[in-house]
Amino acid sequence: MDKLLVIDDEPGILYSIGQCFEGDGIEVLTASNADDGLRLAGEQSPNVILLDIRLGAHSGLDVFTALRKLNPRLLVVFITGHGSAEIAIEAMERGAFDYLVKPLDLPQLRQTVTKALSISRLMRTPAIVEEFGESKIRADRLVGSGPLMQAVCKQIGRVAQQEVNVLILGESGTGKELVARAIYQHSLRKNAQLMAINCAAIPETLLESELFGHERGAFTGADRRRIGKFEQCNGGTILLDEIGDMAPGTQAKILRLLQERRVERIGGNETIPIDVRIIAATNQNLDALMQQGRFRADLYYRLCGVTIHLPPLRQRREDIAELAHYFLFRFNRQFETFVQSIDPDALALLERYDWPGNVRQLQSVIREAQIVSAGPSLLPDFLPESIRHFHGGASQVAHTPIEEPTWQNLFDFVEKCIANGQSDVYRRALEKFDRLLLARALRQCEGQQNRAAELLGLSRVTLRAKLRALNMHVTKTLMPGEGGEMG
Repeated sequence: MDKLLVIDDEPGILYSIGQCFEGDGIEVLTASNADDGLRLAGEQSPNVILLDIRLGAHSGLDVFTALRKLNPRLLVVFITGHGSAEIAIEAMERGAFDYLVKPLDLPQLRQTVTKALSISRLMRTPAIVEEFGESKIRADRLVGSGPLMQAVCKQIGRVAQQEVNVLILGESGTGKELVARAIYQHSLRKNAQLMAINCAAIPETLLESELFGHERGAFTGADRRRIGKFEQCNGGTILLDEIGDMAPGTQAKILRLLQERRVERIGGNETIPIDVRIIAATNQNLDALMQQGRFRADLYYRLCGVTIHLPPLRQRREDIAELAHYFLFRFNRQFETFVQSIDPDALALLERYDWPGNVRQLQSVIREAQIVSAGPSLLPDFLPESIRHFHGGASQVAHTPIEEPTWQNLFDFVEKCIANGQSDVYRRALEKFDRLLLARALRQCEGQQNRAAELLGLSRVTLRAKLRALNMHVTKTLMPGEGGEMG
């Protein structure tokens, strides 16, 4: 359960905040003075703290400094009267999460605390990858023993402690946020703050203010100075989610920030030095957006110090059984259910389905099936009708013939890409290499997939997954020198 600690010397404030979150699954702890607040912060490890600027003889800034010594990642929201707003702004410059002005607006309070709790979960819930040790049932895992997911895990392990920006690409539901969390939690900045901004969920004018801050009077409604997330998160990590939806004007300001490592508030003249690591994520095709002039190529090259591609679930069907069982045991703990296994017919249906919503959709399906299940095994009848009656999948995935390129083609392709400074060369070359190697092995084995898998040192499941990912279909035996399909 999330814990919210409120430190305020007004009993009415403590009571109102307690009532505001009653029934929300949040444990509200209260303290009416600085000493009790610091004691509870040390004993209870709250996720978010609401802190009054003035606590009798104590300054909220002094209490804030003491709290950050207890835990540098603590998220603190200041409660301030109009006369002390400048002190709250100073606190935000030191790394506070936000501030609220009295009298408190309860909907705004709920929104701010909910956002802070969400960021707190990002920072504290372990995101486990294989390179960092054994998984725990309470940790979020990047699950998958197939070659595609293992390559992602190894890439996370290599990049986590490098001071470079990271660009995470993948369809919705593939786990981009989980990858970002794993990078942050195993980075050299893990004891500093993490801020997450959904660029698609905030209008352009508000997004600029959120990221860069603004001065009082900068625009209509700017009645006081606001500290932006980059300035607020100095020394930490910023996750720019859905960056492909960012407006061109904001893209230009992000580019300038990356080049100069300084930020300027809207309506201000002062430039402020910052030290922030950026992790960006998007489900958009940035190559296509750049060709359309909707995403800046210079910003793309600045962001992709390292690019991590998350494959869709339909391209790694060999991981579906492992994922399904992981969610099964996780929800057993959450719902106190005792479903011990997944029926083989149900598992076959899960592996056949194309999963347009990817891992997030699979998680939802297992959760719903587990809630309605009866008995120790999850049966096909408990799955949604759309999955039970699905007729697509492997049998209809591919109609593109296996071509037989040459090693010289592959060499020329790599040389051309590198000479032209193109991006994503490794993934594109690897795809062509797989196409060449699989076609050659299948021709050698006269189209028999069992023999081809053995020759390549792969499981048949992995071979089939690669064929589906490359949109290759086996229909006839090729003679040497032929092109076309194989079977």
